Amino acid sequence: MKFFWMISFFLLQDTGAFLMKNAKVKLCLQASPMNGNVLLEDCNPESDLQEWSWQGDYLMNHGTKSCLSVMGANILQTRLCSSMGYASWDCSDSLLSPLGSSQGYLVASRKKIVLSNVRGLKAQWQDAEDRSVCEEKAEQDMHFLAALTSTQVYEHATGAQQVLGMDQEELEELLWFFRREDPSPWNYSILALSSMAMILGLVLLTINISRNRKRKLLTYQVAQMALQAELEAKQALMPMQQENSPAELKKQEPVPQDQRSGDVVVQWKDGTVTSLYTEIPEDAI
Repeated sequence: MKFFWMISFFLLQDTGAFLMKNAKVKLCLQASPMNGNVLLEDCNPESDLQEWSWQGDYLMNHGTKSCLSVMGANILQTRLCSSMGYASWDCSDSLLSPLGSSQGYLVASRKKIVLSNVRGLKAQWQDAEDRSVCEEKAEQDMHFLAALTSTQVYEHATGAQQVLGMDQEELEELLWFFRREDPSPWNYSILALSSMAMILGLVLLTINISRNRKRKLLTYQVAQMALQAELEAKQALMPMQQENSPAELKKQEPVPQDQRSGDVVVQWKDGTVTSLYTEIPEDAI
């Protein structure tokens, strides 16, 4: 029973909330968040502490997330739904009685609730629209059974499918969000995606490194070409400089007109220049 209550808690905890109003005193059942006590207060649809819902045979308060339980003789409190005590309730003709206990029915007495064998209006509980809380339970049970309908849980699912007007595929798609399965496929999928992301990152890193190397090599080649062109330009200028060097200019100086080939010329300290050997004219011989 606890297993099915846990399933219904996860599936229906946000649906089917209603006020529990006593048919006699017209006050609503309210849970206390401090000590877990339950009491009767003026009905307030805005208060979560007055909102109740059926979770299987449990009555859960939406404000405290705990269930109405019988802890002892005439001691009614909200406790964890899996705790000790009588937390399951039977609902029939607007009367609530704890399952497994013979203490009577839930009865309103002034500003508190007790268990008694009285079956009058004080023992009848309604919602804000004056409908019996047993009708709320019947509707909640129908939704609960419809939510759990599948070929694995119930063999006779045709009735629930006809009530909901849905086929088996639509029900399985609806139940997909509420199933608790082995997380291994999800873990394996995440692992595969992580591996693919790592491989993609390595590929992009390799491409980036290769492009950087090509860029550096191209820059080096351009620099070498520029240096080679500069060297070739310098080498082309060297012959022209050699042609215009002082040694060549001295070689190209014209021979003075008063000197002839074969004459020996001496420059004295006083600056005079004379021919060492004077050619004797042929007439003098």
